[in-house]
Amino acid sequence: MRSDATVFDIQKFSVIDGPGIRTTVFFKGCNLRCKWCHNPESQNARREMLFREERCIDCGKCTAICASPQGCILCGKCERYCPTQAREIAGREYSIEELLREILADRLFYETSGGGVTFSGGECMLQIDALTELLRLCRENGIHTAVDTAGCVPWAHFERVIPYTDLFLYDVKCVDEALHIAGTGISNRTILENLRRLSEESDRRIMVRVPVIGGYNDNDTEIGRIADLLAPLRIESVELLPYHKMGNAKYAALGREAEVFTVPDEEAMKRFREMLFGSYGSKNR
Repeated sequence: MRSDATVFDIQKFSVIDGPGIRTTVFFKGCNLRCKWCHNPESQNARREMLFREERCIDCGKCTAICASPQGCILCGKCERYCPTQAREIAGREYSIEELLREILADRLFYETSGGGVTFSGGECMLQIDALTELLRLCRENGIHTAVDTAGCVPWAHFERVIPYTDLFLYDVKCVDEALHIAGTGISNRTILENLRRLSEESDRRIMVRVPVIGGYNDNDTEIGRIADLLAPLRIESVELLPYHKMGNAKYAALGREAEVFTVPDEEAMKRFREMLFGSYGSKNR
């Protein structure tokens, strides 16, 4: 069976990635390097091995059954036979047919809750051929579709998926370009221009999601800039996502060091909500 997409997770019964009960498909690979990313295994487009040293009991099974004495080739044997799940491969190649079966398996939950499927990442729009085909097939099967994107792709990618997408979950980190480069490693010019065009040139629903990162964008100046950016746009709602440290252990498992930020306090979050919401809806996460 032909492999069409590299995915690092499929989350069933999700209630945070769009309306209703959803299946969220996490594509692997991202062209941003957000310093606060809570899914660092999503960034590299290739498969990776996570090794959780604290779980290892030195049983030697991984070495004994390894298919390649020259080094790890990500064959998966060590992952399958590890008794403590200390090893995990992030990333698997799926065919379009396999992913569609996973999505359609929960059709009853979508129908009773007003849910559907959300394609996320990483950056799902980087695997545009697979994404477009999956969206088209979901539309044919009457499944509500959402695309969770940072928007840092050519506008032509949006033109391909707009006809089959009901909802865009659009990430906005900040407006200041230098600040965006410092936090993500890349300019936000394409991101902001694509958001403007999506608002003006399509009729699809748009929900903007803003990660609030202590010591980065958690100030009235930057939140005010975001409010000014969104004011003239056709945005349905805004969701604030406070920074958390739950993904930091994954960095160690990948042999990387996590950068630590502060969690914004509730008083600041309340103030930011008041600045941003108003006409954009009442999502208060």
